[in-house]
Amino acid sequence: MKKENIKKVVLAYSGGLDTSIIIPWLKENYNNCEVIAVSGDVGQGTELDGLEEKALKTGASKLYVLDLKKDYVENYIWPCLKAGAKYEEYLLGTSHARPCIAKALAEVAHKEGADAICHGCTGKGNDQVRFELALKAYAPDCAIIAPWREWSIKSRDEEIDYAEAHHIPLKINRETNYSKDKNLWHLSHEGLDLESPANEPHYNQPGFLELGVSPEMASDQPTYVKIHFEKGVPTAIDGKALDAVQIVETLNKLGGENGVGILDIVENRLVGMKSRGVYETPGGSILYKAHEALETITLDKETSHFKAIVAQKYGELVYNGQWFTQLKEALDGFVDSTQKTVTGDVTLKLYKGNIVLAGVTSPFTLYDEQTASFGEDEDYNQADAAGFINLFGLSIKERAKLSKNWPAL
Repeated sequence: MKKENIKKVVLAYSGGLDTSIIIPWLKENYNNCEVIAVSGDVGQGTELDGLEEKALKTGASKLYVLDLKKDYVENYIWPCLKAGAKYEEYLLGTSHARPCIAKALAEVAHKEGADAICHGCTGKGNDQVRFELALKAYAPDCAIIAPWREWSIKSRDEEIDYAEAHHIPLKINRETNYSKDKNLWHLSHEGLDLESPANEPHYNQPGFLELGVSPEMASDQPTYVKIHFEKGVPTAIDGKALDAVQIVETLNKLGGENGVGILDIVENRLVGMKSRGVYETPGGSILYKAHEALETITLDKETSHFKAIVAQKYGELVYNGQWFTQLKEALDGFVDSTQKTVTGDVTLKLYKGNIVLAGVTSPFTLYDEQTASFGEDEDYNQADAAGFINLFGLSIKERAKLSKNWPAL
């Protein structure tokens, strides 16, 4: 679509540095087009305070603030949890938030009759792919504007220069300008000293960690928590039924207080480079540990081992922005089938950054104490093992016998 034909643009708006300057930039470069700002609330908390006033003052015609928290947890986080999906240890906090937000953007664009949808993702990041693949699925006829791939601005310092020249208020400064992304599930930290993997993150520096404390600053007393699952989905904590959002919020608090869920990794981005990031995912780390523990007694060996393969592929699809694809939908069918018996209770001990299993039960357990016991039992004839081993090791024995007559290799 030609620039002159774009009259109305829906902007994914967070009020952060990138999207704050995009509103005036769009109006300057797209014929004073109407800009409709859309903020998808996936748990940013106070970051959304004052957004409407700021958006309107900087040139937007209106602001939508959409409460997506329930949708985000139930339809994006829970499927990944059930799948056990990770990407190189990363629990996908930014990855599965993007399709949730992008789908909502597309719905607003249809409602408003917008010509284009704009996002503030950089040309080096993964999020541009995640947003745009979702938009191709839900708004295939809308043009996509990605200012970072068009404008002359080359750095965050230059962004701040632009903001200052246009009198746009910012909540950051040049010295503490970590790139952060926060939602209900996690908080990511990138940039500045973290760009070098040689540098230790300043975990004990006030304000660095936001969802909790470092392990050495956590309580000297352990915290026990019991989580109940129904078909792979957590439904209660310590015997109290909670909704999806409350589950995550409660475990974030408990995990944060005990210094759990801090991850420092160099990951392989979709666009080809390696990137270093620090992630805080206290509640998510607890839930993954609990869910994995429950599956150890409710899934048989073959299903469990194959599901691990599916989990890796599932995590790659989510990380790469391929949420709304046929393969992802097919894998959901497999995962849901495996979760039919993943019901039960898991008790964990949280202590100074550690998540320790302290008990697991299920009405569908496949663990039989009587059969597994080292004591006397009625189910297992130990003499049967000799025949099993003879057949299982037959190929090894035959090769050893016959190879004695082989010519030198």
